[in-house]
Amino acid sequence: MISLITYDITDPKRLKKMHAFLKEYGLNTQKSVFECDIDDNALKLIREFCRETLDLETDQVRIYKICSRCINKVSISGLGLKITQLDYAVI
Repeated sequence: MISLITYDITDPKRLKKMHAFLKEYGLNTQKSVFECDIDDNALKLIREFCRETLDLETDQVRIYKICSRCINKVSISGLGLKITQLDYAVI
């Protein structure tokens, strides 16, 4: 499933940690935005990481699931790739 993950983290150390963690799951399309093609297990791991790492009183993470019909309606102005344009193979 395609998921859009956005975050607003107040502490630079936690911000860097979140960014590095999410790079393992998706494409960093804007400063605090990742587009991820992940399964339910990966989504669970991301949520656990957020609970364990972030300050839930000052930080914020939003995860939007994007259905397969809706991903084709995404429009981009300017530079950028749609996550559906990524080419990869599982070996």
